[in-house]
Amino acid sequence: MSMNNKQRWMGGVVLLGGGALLAALLLKGNEEMHQKTDVAPSANVQQNQQTSQTSGQGLTVDVATEKRLLEEQKRNREKAVAEQEAKAAEFLRLQQQAEAAAAQKAAEEYAARNARKLAAQESSDNIPPKDLTDKSKADDTKTAQQNKNSDNEKKLAEQKRLQATAEAEKKRKADEAKRKAEADAEKDHKEKLAAQKKAEADKKAEADKKAAAEKKAAAQKAEAAKKKAEAEKARDLLENGDRQWMVQVALAANQANADAVAAKLRAKGYKVTKSPTSKGIRIMVGPSKDRATADAARKKITSDASLGMKSAWVIDWVPLDQR
Repeated sequence: MSMNNKQRWMGGVVLLGGGALLAALLLKGNEEMHQKTDVAPSANVQQNQQTSQTSGQGLTVDVATEKRLLEEQKRNREKAVAEQEAKAAEFLRLQQQAEAAAAQKAAEEYAARNARKLAAQESSDNIPPKDLTDKSKADDTKTAQQNKNSDNEKKLAEQKRLQATAEAEKKRKADEAKRKAEADAEKDHKEKLAAQKKAEADKKAEADKKAAAEKKAAAQKAEAAKKKAEAEKARDLLENGDRQWMVQVALAANQANADAVAAKLRAKGYKVTKSPTSKGIRIMVGPSKDRATADAARKKITSDASLGMKSAWVIDWVPLDQR
């Protein structure tokens, strides 16, 4: 096999291997992109459902928010596609570099072998041409195997690098999604606590308002009752002035007789007042707020046979300290 055929064969192997690896990477990138696209809406829907269930108020979904989420998902998909295309372009560039390096190395080795052949021919004419051909073939095989091994090592290293990069990116996105979920949960918890505190504050404010209204009403009622009492007192004072209506039941000649009569009346539950006069000690029951009440008391006293007081009468009496 000539050198040109070997180079074509090696180049074809490299292109086939690179094409297969590029197809695998693109397929894997598309699967990851579809997985992200499928997972993101589900996560958003689940999050929206959890938010709606937590609020407990049956709010309708905000159209602007849903539109923003769809645009954000679209941008994420476009970003993922751009990243996969960039990775594919980078791999293609590395593959082209590897192919160029392999071609250059093969050309240099070919030139070196030709130089060695020429030197060997000049130094010794006793070596059979067949041995030189076999040695050249062996060198070509060894060089091809070395190039193949080198290319395989480079491909494995590139595959490992791409795999590590993909895993790191996947881990970063998973961590970011976890942090976002935790932040959303914390936000929902804070909003729920704030709503509870607001409800409690509103309830307390309503209770305080009701208590204040009841207190105000009670104060107004008490004030009205006080004003009514004062009005009745003023009316009574206007009508009766400082008069005190008394029922005089007896006029005792001495203190002993006055005390005996007073004791008898007090035993019946009457309020007794004694007032000395020039003719004796006046014994009275009362005072009453008006003459009618005093007259009713007089009738009751005179009709009580156990008291034996038939000559009681009503008088308009003023205490000595007020005369």
